[in-house]
Amino acid sequence: MGQINAGDTAFILISAALVCLMTPGLAFFYGGLVRRKNVLTIMMQNFIAMGVVTTIWVIFGFSIAFGNGDGAIGDITQYFMLNNVGFLPHPDHGSTIPFLAFFSYQEMFAVITPALITGAFADRVTFKGYLIFLVFWSLLVYIPFTHSLWGGGFLQKMGVVDFAGGIVVHVSAGMAALASVIYVGRRNVKPGESLEPHNVMYVALGTGLLWFGWFGFNAGSALAANGVAAHAFVNTDIAGSIAMLTWLFISWIREGRPSLIGAMTGAVAGLAAITPCAGYVPSWAAFIIGLLAGIGCFYAVRIRIRIGWDDALDVWGVHGVGGILGSILVGVFAYKEINGVSGLLDGNPHQLWIQIFAVVITALYAFVVTLAILWIVNKMVQVRVPDTIEAEGLDQAILGEVAYREN
Repeated sequence: MGQINAGDTAFILISAALVCLMTPGLAFFYGGLVRRKNVLTIMMQNFIAMGVVTTIWVIFGFSIAFGNGDGAIGDITQYFMLNNVGFLPHPDHGSTIPFLAFFSYQEMFAVITPALITGAFADRVTFKGYLIFLVFWSLLVYIPFTHSLWGGGFLQKMGVVDFAGGIVVHVSAGMAALASVIYVGRRNVKPGESLEPHNVMYVALGTGLLWFGWFGFNAGSALAANGVAAHAFVNTDIAGSIAMLTWLFISWIREGRPSLIGAMTGAVAGLAAITPCAGYVPSWAAFIIGLLAGIGCFYAVRIRIRIGWDDALDVWGVHGVGGILGSILVGVFAYKEINGVSGLLDGNPHQLWIQIFAVVITALYAFVVTLAILWIVNKMVQVRVPDTIEAEGLDQAILGEVAYREN
């Protein structure tokens, strides 16, 4: 067991705060993209995840995720109510920081992951249904994959790597989003009613907060203030920037004008794609990953539109496809000299195959289990709002509040 390092501890606590900031950032990003009559509802869905998931995490979620166990779940009693989670470091989870700091950092990941899904079923899900879904999904999807990849579970023992959550966060949430879209169905739109974002400034503000927080998301996953953290920080900036430019220019060529929303969406796609790779790949590879994310996610959204899936805020096309790309490409571009993992180009094709295996397993499991959860929740409470409430707007009908009042 290592000695506590004050610099590492401060770095992880700041990184945890940065990841925490991403949830309000997501609320603004999604809030700007929806229609004005539903902005408060989707922001509420994001913020309330902080309360619900923290409660789960404190009671037994952290224990299931990081307690002893070789499969998909850990020992539920080991860290129950934060028992045995204290000031001393854990040899496997940050050997120079208090275990409480690691708990805090991982808690913020657990909060934002299910919040990502809300963008898919925006405008049409009941608040009661969402709360129950949030609990089930955290317990049955997020936590098992956290243990499997980061808590000593079967995927980690196979050698699968996921530096900061490409599989655990983005693939699982993206495929859950797709399942939600298929189960809940399309929005009811009146003739002539616009689905355009109601506040582009909110989108830009949300992107800025997300990008700022993403440095803690990725660099903090080194669990120490060291060279790997610096490398992940730089790669995060490169991939987000290149994907933003790539999306911007593709949409500009296709539509004849640049789009701020397109540029912001491209940045998020690049940030999602670099997440599993950030601490494993050289910076020139981060450039390529950003380029591929901008292209791949842009056309994934076009395919989604052509098929007719009503993924309101393109969670599957951006987070799902971005996470899949990055989680596979780490098996191509990882170099041992950076952080001890070799990919295809460094002479280890096996890493690519196990990354593909993990992505397929995660995608199928998250999709199927999310469909099952929604079916069960719908037996308990109505998942989709009635047509009259959808037409009126969820803010006024469910919350009794509106974002903007006429003077």
